[in-house]
Amino acid sequence: MEAGRARFIAFEGGEGCGKSTQAGLLAERLDAVRTREPGGTAIGAEIRGIVLAADDNGLVDRAEALLMAADRAQHVATVVRPALEQGRHVVTDRYLPSSVAYQGDGRGLGAEVVRDLSLWATEGLLPDLVVLLTVTELEARTRIGAGRDRLEKAGTDLHAAVARSYAAQAAADPDRWVVLDGGGTVAEVRARVDAAVSDRLGL
Repeated sequence: MEAGRARFIAFEGGEGCGKSTQAGLLAERLDAVRTREPGGTAIGAEIRGIVLAADDNGLVDRAEALLMAADRAQHVATVVRPALEQGRHVVTDRYLPSSVAYQGDGRGLGAEVVRDLSLWATEGLLPDLVVLLTVTELEARTRIGAGRDRLEKAGTDLHAAVARSYAAQAAADPDRWVVLDGGGTVAEVRARVDAAVSDRLGL
């Protein structure tokens, strides 16, 4: 990896894996721009309200995929690329692999189709490192609790497909991905994340 360059790090994982917490902690440690998808921009926040509505709003799967790509296009153009060009590290809670996992494999729209859509939307921008946090189904359910959005309530079949998709994506690109156990205390997971980021990126 090129020394001194601003890095782009994405946290991925299923619901309740702890990625939002760990993304925030890492961003704080690196003095990085912390952001998320969907919802990392004002326009993205409106898209997030549609995609992650508390109840079924009738959104069809292809529209969901297109909205996620639209959010990503706006996010990269107005938040991610400008920060990287200014020399700031960027840490995002979800990125392109989420669409491949949820809409591509989870919704059955096709992993390659969805990936290509997001690559077009972002002009090919990929993270330097993808941190995939994994937890047991029991721990995920415990962490999520009762307040669930559309995707969290989508059912076990979708979430099983998402988990398989993440594993496949990580296996296909081991130089870009690191898979970490998301179980245990926040401090324990943070230590694993910090060690991995230091090992892979020297940060």
